[in-house]
Order: sequence, then structure tokens, then C-alpha cells
Amino acid sequence: MKPVAIFRHSPGEGPGYFATFLERQGLPWSLVRIDEGAAVPAEADGYSGLAFMGGPMSVNNPLSWVDQECELIRKAVKLEVPVLGHCLGAQLMAKALGATVTRNPVKEIGWGEVQVPENAIARHWFSGTKNFLAFHWHGETFSLPLGAAHILSSPYCSHQAFALGPHLALQCHVEMTQDMIEQWCAIGAREIAAHPGPAVQKPEAMQQQMATRVAKLNAVADTLYERWISGL
Repeated sequence: MKPVAIFRHSPGEGPGYFATFLERQGLPWSLVRIDEGAAVPAEADGYSGLAFMGGPMSVNNPLSWVDQECELIRKAVKLEVPVLGHCLGAQLMAKALGATVTRNPVKEIGWGEVQVPENAIARHWFSGTKNFLAFHWHGETFSLPLGAAHILSSPYCSHQAFALGPHLALQCHVEMTQDMIEQWCAIGAREIAAHPGPAVQKPEAMQQQMATRVAKLNAVADTLYERWISGL
């Protein structure tokens, strides 16, 4: 099988649990280190799927690779090569497919409840899960591309995920590991202190009961990723 291409935009925002999942399934993957200047592939047909990870930048910033990745996403969708987006990756998918990315009313940082709406596509992706505790770290949000199904929301961000055929875009982070949370808390300490709000947690709160919370989040990720790889 052709590999899944995973696009990393920031050193601390790698594939995390998603890579662990792929390896457990015996699926090959390759890392495209955009943060180290790697070129964006011109075509999508060399991969079985494309996965775009997070990053602190905005898709509205004048970065050359943003437009290049958006063009690659459009080519993948046309070829029915499954695309998966996490946070910034989801915003790239939204932008590529004609939706807008704008500032969210508040920042969401830390653990927060998300709800799965009552529609058939949401039930398909989440396999009966109605709500769960997700991990968040974002200040922007996306509108829904034409034809996409709304499949997840939170009290502070209505558009937490959308699905379009075999393609899945997640504003929240289901790929988290304990090491990633600890690293993000250290790197993001100034951001947390500078943006107090109803949906922003302090580092010590994020790391409470972390092993249990991450295990439950990984179980949700398993369900989503299993659905996604069925389209490879």
C-alpha cells in the first residue's frame, strides 16, 4: 500500500497517537516536515491518504505552503484520496474547500466536552458516542464547506468537526499523548497566562488525571481513525 503522508507544521505538533494507530494497523506512513522547509508534494496520487496536523500559525497568514497544501487537498478530494485534518489541518481543509477561517469568539485551551449531533453521518463516524472530553488548543474556527456534514460541536466552538465523504476535519485534538500535553503546556505557558477565559485551563489543570483522560481520548480516536482508514 502507498504510505499515508503526514504533514507537520510545527516541531511540537507531530502525528502523536495517529502514528501509533497506523503502526498498529500495519499501515505505512511518511512525515512531510513543513516546519523544516520540506516541499509540499505536487500531486496526491503517490499516497493512500493525506493527514494534516496542527500548528500555531493561521491559514490566513501569507505563507507559501498554505496555498500549496490547499491545492494538494483539492487534488486529493478530486481523486478520492482520503484527507484528515487536526486543528490547523482542519482549517486548511475548510479553506481549500471554499469555506472561511475566522477568529473564534474565545480561545479554547485544555480539556473540554464536545457533543456529537443527531445525524446519520455523525453517528457513522463516532459509532454511537454522544459526547466525550476532547483536548483543545485553538483561537480560530471554520465555516462548513459546501456539502460537508457537521459532526461535532462544543459550548465555545460550534464547528468542531465536519465530514465530506471519506474526508474528516477535526478542530479539536484527538491525537494527543501525555508527552505532547506536557510539552504543549510548557511551550504555551505564556499564551495561557495572556489569554485567561472561560475555556482556557491552566497547565496544572490540563495534567490532572491525564493518563485516564488520554486513554479515553485515544479510544475515541481509534473509532474515528478506523472509519478513516476504511477509505484508503
